[in-house]
Amino acid sequence: MSHLTQQKWFLVNSGLAIALVLSILICVAIGAERVNLTHAWQWPSLDNPEAVILFRIRLPRVLLAAVVGGALGVAGAALQALLHNPLACPHLIGVSGGASLCGILALVGTSMISAHTAGFLKISLVSVAAFGGAIGTTVLIYRLASVHGRLQPYALLLTGVVFNAFCSALIMLVNSLVDFYQSHTILFWLMGSLAAHDYITVGLTSLYVLIGATWLIAQGRRLNLLSLGEESALQLGVDIDALRRGIFLAASLLVGVIVAVSGMIGFVGLIVPHLVRLLCGADHRLLLPASLFGGAMFLVWADTLARTVASPSELPVGVVTAMCGGPFFLYLLRKEGRKVFAR
Repeated sequence: MSHLTQQKWFLVNSGLAIALVLSILICVAIGAERVNLTHAWQWPSLDNPEAVILFRIRLPRVLLAAVVGGALGVAGAALQALLHNPLACPHLIGVSGGASLCGILALVGTSMISAHTAGFLKISLVSVAAFGGAIGTTVLIYRLASVHGRLQPYALLLTGVVFNAFCSALIMLVNSLVDFYQSHTILFWLMGSLAAHDYITVGLTSLYVLIGATWLIAQGRRLNLLSLGEESALQLGVDIDALRRGIFLAASLLVGVIVAVSGMIGFVGLIVPHLVRLLCGADHRLLLPASLFGGAMFLVWADTLARTVASPSELPVGVVTAMCGGPFFLYLLRKEGRKVFAR
């Protein structure tokens, strides 16, 4: 990196990090129930209902939103570079479909267990099943999208779309066979939720995301070379096959762990990298970490809107991100179509 680029990298990411911290502090204070922050901070005990609302309910949720949004943002930026497709999104590669299917099967299974243990099992078994489904799906899609041992970007994208459609059909089949209560639970989980998680879950998820995101960010220079074309990247010493495998596996496992703890939250990995690219440029050394911070801020505010806009009821956060992402996707589709027609 040149001196100027280093300075820009530091200033942009420092600014985004400060903005993220401020967003977390502001969103923790926002909610359906008014909380006296001074009173909550001074007496942080179970006897103080304001402290319970602030520290046991809101803060873990806001922190989890930041972790989930950051993971989806950096995974989306990496996949768009890998697939050379600005419409690529973490949930299009098929891993989310497999994770959701396994998670829903576990969700239905835990609902048949006694009420005394169901709460614990739904947090553990559903997450483990969804993550296991993500790993299995990653291996399957990698094999299907590989031609003579090489991962093909377009085959990967098409395989992911078809596999997601297949999993969606199986999910609808399961949904049609369960009772009304289970069907409602499945639907809410499919639309994404960040509620009912503790600090242990947030901490473990953060550690996992930190490892995966750090590896992806470290590939920024190689992704810049890959954007010049495969032949140029090869001449400059980039092992393209190894890079594609690594990015696909890292992004897939990030999506898998996110689906395991939050369900299906779409469009974050589509919207955020584009907005960051417009503001900061296309250099992946800056784009990847900036997408991490940008995705975290986006989902923190989206979840705050989801839990307050229809108070005292609550919207699934996936509904809010879809309402933002749907029109944005159509805009990008039209924009790319014009570029193709112009050529």
